[in-house]
Order: sequence, then structure tokens, then C-alpha cells
Amino acid sequence: MEAVAAVLKSGKLAQGGEVEEFEGAFAQAVGARYGIAVSSGTAALHLALLAHGIGAGDEVVTTPFSFAATANSVVFAGARPVFADIEEDTFNIASSDVAGRITSRTRAIMPVHLYGQPCEMKEVTRTADKHGLAVIQDACQAHGAEYEGQALGSLSTACFSFYPTKNMCTGEGGMMTTNDGDVARRARMIRNHGQNGRYLHEILGFNYRMTDIAAAMGRCQLARLDERNRRRMENAGELTAGLSGIPGLVPPVVRPNVKHVFHQYTVRVTDGFPMSRDRLREQLGDAGIATEVYYPLPIHLQPLYRGLGYSDSLPNAEKAAREVLSLPVHPSLTSGELGHIVGTVVVLVDGGVC
Repeated sequence: MEAVAAVLKSGKLAQGGEVEEFEGAFAQAVGARYGIAVSSGTAALHLALLAHGIGAGDEVVTTPFSFAATANSVVFAGARPVFADIEEDTFNIASSDVAGRITSRTRAIMPVHLYGQPCEMKEVTRTADKHGLAVIQDACQAHGAEYEGQALGSLSTACFSFYPTKNMCTGEGGMMTTNDGDVARRARMIRNHGQNGRYLHEILGFNYRMTDIAAAMGRCQLARLDERNRRRMENAGELTAGLSGIPGLVPPVVRPNVKHVFHQYTVRVTDGFPMSRDRLREQLGDAGIATEVYYPLPIHLQPLYRGLGYSDSLPNAEKAAREVLSLPVHPSLTSGELGHIVGTVVVLVDGGVC
């Protein structure tokens, strides 16, 4: 609140010194050379695609199991999203399915680090390099996550969201990071009406600027990110220890080569569990435990995409949508609250409540 008040008192509210400081600090934190702050995570995705020259007639291979903004940003750019199925255990894009989706029109691969766990970037990058494609990471849920000891921002262009539910927030806001100076320069122009200097419009751009108010919040949030992520990871470990071994309930699978920052703690409620996923959610709600389903309908089955002609069958994504349930994992949880979550699930199972 003090940081925001200082911005208000300064009278410099938009795209000023606070934004520049935040960009530099965030880029350093995620291992990138450049940070371009914008008004939302969706704006960051759209900006990244345009900065890489992706547009009409192009295709981008991505996942159907994400928030719709992932695919929508491709449509905004005038390109076509092509969906590859997901891994059944991590919910991330299946690198083994990506190669078969590539055509002569493919220009980029857009993996999503879902729930805060990095996807298999080595395989994604290998496929991209083989076909001369850009890699644009949707890391909107993965601030501070790492793949094989490397921060996600160091691997390729990456996009982050600062929506209030994320591991750090600015109210609304986003960040595109990159190690490519030309991509960064183009992105900065597109963010600000295509200007390369005041009132010198070289290309068509948008108003995707971040306010200094949001940036001031972001700088404070960034300073707490490591600690908050640590608490999320500890909370996830406590939940997994308590929930493991329950028939039909599958805790999150964490790859040994990644740092999973647990934006969400998502279990699978399979046929072996004594009640349906939705019934479990109802029972937990009655016990005062808020849960959510991310996501109940894969993107390729959404009415918008059905209307655009999508009819693929992507069985892993469709199965995940029927089974996933996200339990509280946020850093404000107490040990007692974590015990209440685990204990409630155990009681429901032992009591045969259906």
C-alpha cells in the first residue's frame, strides 16, 4: 500500500520508472535478458506471438488443457491453434504428440507449464529446433519454476500473468520475457501503439502498457515470491503425504527434473474412488473447503472452437477434464487447515459417504 501510495503521490502513473524497474527485476529473477511488462497475461501471449512475426496463415501447436487465453491469443494474432494431447500424469503437453501436429504452416510451439509444473522443455526445444520453430512458453502459472535447474525465462520467450490468483499479482498485469534483443524491441513497440520514439509509429501496435501502480505492487510481490513458493511447495508435500494411498485418488505427479511451484494442487479423482469428482467437491464444500476444477471443458470442445471447425478427439485432455480437482495450497494455509483438508477426505472415504 505504501508503494502504491508513493506512485499516486508522484503523479507518474503509466509506463514510467516503476515499470522499468519491475521489468528489470523480474527478468533477472526468471533468468531472462529482457522483460516487457504489459496489462495482462493474455496481452503477454498475444504480444509474444506478434513479436515473433506470427500471423495470418500460420499455425501454432499448443495444448487443449489450459485456460482459453492460451489458444485465444493465437487466434488474436490471426493464426490457427493446433492442439496436441497432454500427458496423463502431469497434464502438460505431450511432447511425443507435438511432432505429428507440425505442418508446413507451423511457426511456433506454445507449451503451457500447467499448475506451476514445467513441461518437458528439452523435448519441445528439440522438436522446435528440428523444424525451425519458435518456442513461446505460457508460464502464466509458473513464476519461479525451473526445468533441470534453469529458470523458465532463460529457456526461450516466456509469458507470465499477474492476475490475483497467481503466485504473485499486480491486480491485473503480465510480463513477456526473452533473450532476443530484436524480439524485445519489436514487443516494446507493439505494446505502445507501434511507436519507436514519441509519436513515431513504425508498425501497428496496441495499448498493452502496464501502469506504475501495478508495477509497484509487482516489485513488492516479487520480493516475496521465493518465500511464498516455498510455502506452497511445503503445503503440497503435506497434502501429498496425507492423501497418498487413498484408492482412486491420485495426488500430483512431480517430475524429478523440475521445480514445481504449485500454483494449483490438482488431484485426479478416478473411477476407483468411492464417489464422483463432483460429489467429492460438494462434500468438501460442505466442510468449508473451497475447491475448483481447472478445467472442466478442454479448449477444443469449447463452443467457440467447435464453431471454428475443431473436431479432434484428444482423449487424455478429455479424461483429465472429467477427473481433476484442485485443493487449497496457497501460502496462507495453516498446518491445522491442511490437516482438515486431509482429514475430511479420509473421513469421507472411510465413512463411505456417497
